[in-house]
Amino acid sequence: MIDAAHASRFFWEQVGEPVNHARGEWQISRVYVTVGRTEPAMHHARLCLEICEQHGLGPFDLGYAFEALARSHAAAGDLQAAARYNRRAQDCAAQITDRDDRALLLGDLTGLPSAADRG
Repeated sequence: MIDAAHASRFFWEQVGEPVNHARGEWQISRVYVTVGRTEPAMHHARLCLEICEQHGLGPFDLGYAFEALARSHAAAGDLQAAARYNRRAQDCAAQITDRDDRALLLGDLTGLPSAADRG
């Protein structure tokens, strides 16, 4: 699974646009969280965010960069950071005009620590 995610990212590096690169980094981060490797998950989530910010990607991709950071921090046990990134992802979701895209991001944020959980 890890190799496949990296191979996919490599492919899109060759033929894709920054949006494909960001989504590839998100995918790698998600795979690392799934297998319990939080340090590389955070690394790839940060790369995803850097690509989004550098290329001015919209709220859908930026929201997913924050989702990856929230998920990787939650998996590492840093619930305060996870809640902070979840809030930023929620803010991005509010800016997404396509209903299905917004619902997809909000669905992926379900179950992650939020600011309300810190109370």
